[in-house]
Amino acid sequence: MLNTTLCYIEDVSQKKILLLYRNKKEKDLNEGKWVGVGGKFEAGETADECVLREVFEETGLTLTEYYLAGVIRFESDKYEAEDMYLYYATGFTGELIKETSEGELHWVDKERILDYPTWEGDRKFLIPLFEGKRDLKMLVRYEGDVLAEFKDYSL
Repeated sequence: MLNTTLCYIEDVSQKKILLLYRNKKEKDLNEGKWVGVGGKFEAGETADECVLREVFEETGLTLTEYYLAGVIRFESDKYEAEDMYLYYATGFTGELIKETSEGELHWVDKERILDYPTWEGDRKFLIPLFEGKRDLKMLVRYEGDVLAEFKDYSL
């Protein structure tokens, strides 16, 4: 089981969310998608340690206000199973870098996020995430790249 983090960072004053347009990494399962920032746990890391490290590495930003919104389990006949720890941040310091080895970073109007190409399953957790819901517990199962099953176990 793969453990990862994914963080959506909001610039509250601008009502914009930082997205990573995945267009640079070879054989990237997220190629062409617009997603938050994050990545795989390193040995011995907690979810909080992982999200702080990954956000800094990918964006140059240090999170100052953030929370764990829930855990999304991904299952697939094509990719390794994954527990993704979903974070939301509203405070940060530092200077944003524009590009990473995985793609380009862009501030996107919060109300337009769902207009951008992303995984169908991501849309299932983005709406409650942006509504401020916490304790999200969901199962997203794919067959190939097609959403085959979705279950919401959230309270």
